[in-house]
Amino acid sequence: MADQIPDKIYFKIGEVSEIVGVKSHVLRYWESEFKSLKPVKSRSNQRLYRREDIEQALLIKSLLYQQGFTLSGARQQLKNLKNQPLVSEVPSVNLDSIIDRLRTLRNSLLVDIDGEEG
Repeated sequence: MADQIPDKIYFKIGEVSEIVGVKSHVLRYWESEFKSLKPVKSRSNQRLYRREDIEQALLIKSLLYQQGFTLSGARQQLKNLKNQPLVSEVPSVNLDSIIDRLRTLRNSLLVDIDGEEG
């Protein structure tokens, strides 16, 4: 879903409404219910959503509409997701083997550039 978000810094509520697939008043309601959804406001008091806000809104929509959570349940789920360490998403790797591989690559590139080992 996040791949359908245009490459911009800020989005107006109408644009976010189209991307997320909910009406503007729903987004405003979610702002009052979910602390994690907090767009910045311009000097003219317009809501300006960032990419992270849109991703958060898409997640909230998924929790409520696809997964069937209540508002309270969705808030708890977001809190649980926030508290999960990111390390669990990445397979464990041996740092020494990565460093060795990078050194080998670096040396092979230096050989290609200089014509000799460097």
